[in-house]
Parts: sequence; structure tokens; C-alpha cells
Amino acid sequence: MKSSRLLAIDSATEYCSVAYTDGQQLITRGQEAPRKHADLLLPYVQEVLAEAQVSLAELDAIVVGRGPGSFTGVRIAAGIAQGLAFSQNIPLIGVSSLEAMAQQALRLHGANAVVAAIDARMGEVYFGTCIAEHGLMVMQGKEIVCAPEHVPELPASASSVQGSTANTSKVQKWFAVGTGFVTYAEALKQKFGAELQSTEILFPHAEDMLPIGMQRLVNGKMVAAEDFDVHYVRNEVTWQKLPGRS
Repeated sequence: MKSSRLLAIDSATEYCSVAYTDGQQLITRGQEAPRKHADLLLPYVQEVLAEAQVSLAELDAIVVGRGPGSFTGVRIAAGIAQGLAFSQNIPLIGVSSLEAMAQQALRLHGANAVVAAIDARMGEVYFGTCIAEHGLMVMQGKEIVCAPEHVPELPASASSVQGSTANTSKVQKWFAVGTGFVTYAEALKQKFGAELQSTEILFPHAEDMLPIGMQRLVNGKMVAAEDFDVHYVRNEVTWQKLPGRS
């Protein structure tokens, strides 16, 4: 059976990246370049597809970082992904920035429980918790934006989190990821104390969106390009932009 071919694109934070997998090979590009996302992403896409020796039309889906993060960064990745997908009638799959960082912690550290916090500016963080289930990170409840001192307590049990399917009884150690733990280190340290294991993970990478995207493709959780929504969390708006639309 032929493996699905997925391309992932993300620029929700200061780091922008592109990754491809077909189940056999993994090809990635990326760098921290907060003012160059619009210039870097399309060349990255071209380089990755050329190295993989596949065409855009051969992709089964495009995975895109849907936020939360920088409004501009989220829009850049979404606009490029929508344009590419629309041109070849390829479905899109959205993955949260927080889920992607949690998946990175699983890949690099074997973490099975992750607290993710991205600096949202204005004295706030984008915040969420994830727990691993069958090798994939599952968001516990909803992503929120709030002051670091107001972030919620860690889930005590799966039943305490509305909509959760994960089993928190498996949690051995919570790992911390994201720029929020740098910008608001003291406030979050006071909130969680020694409960968290620190990591070097500051930004989501497209590579870690691929396994989540692959599972969502299998489960049919993709949308047409014109139906894709970003997820700002703060000041929620629906943003759909395609070539020729204002």
C-alpha cells in the first residue's frame, strides 16, 4: 500500500519551516528568521519537493500551522498553503503550534506530558497542555490566551478536562516548551514550581506537524483550501484568503 505524501508548512512563530514525508523519507528546511517568512517559505517548498522528487500535484495533503502565534506569521503560512492547495485541489490539515511543540518534546525527549506556552505579547501567553496517546500529542481542553500568572493548573485527571480522551494516569513528568517559559520564566516558575522539566524547545517545527497531520488524514480530518481557518485564539476571526479573493 502506497504511503501518503504530506508537505507541512509553518511560520506561526519566529521560526519558519517546511517538511515533507512519504513514510520512507523525511526532508526538512527551516530557520529562525522572523522578518523573512514570506521570502523563505516558497523556496523551501520548492527545495523540499525537488529533493523528494515529487511534484505538488502528487501530494495527498498539505499540513499547515494554524496558530496560535504571530498574526502575520500565521497568515503567511496559511496564505501560501491555501494557494498551493487550491492550485492542485489538495486538502489542507491544520495543526496547532502548541501541539507541534509538544510533539517535538515527544520526539526529542520522550515526553508524554507537555505544558506549552508561547509569548503572546501584551503580558500574555498562548497556553495549552498535551498528553501523548499512541505516539501522538493530544490537546487537553482548549488553547487559551491569558496572563502567565493566570494559566490553569495542570490536569489532575483526564476526566477533569472537557473533551479529553487522554489518560493522565500515565503522566510521569510534565515538560515545558515555548517562548513563554523564557519571557515569563519567573511567573510560570511561581505557578508550577518544580513540577516541570525544562527543555530547549522554543518554537514549533513543520517536521513535528507531519505525524499529527498523517493521523488526521487517515481519520478524514482535512478540509478544502477555501474552508481552512487559522486559529489566533486572541480576538478570534475567520480568515480565508485565496488567489483572486480580497
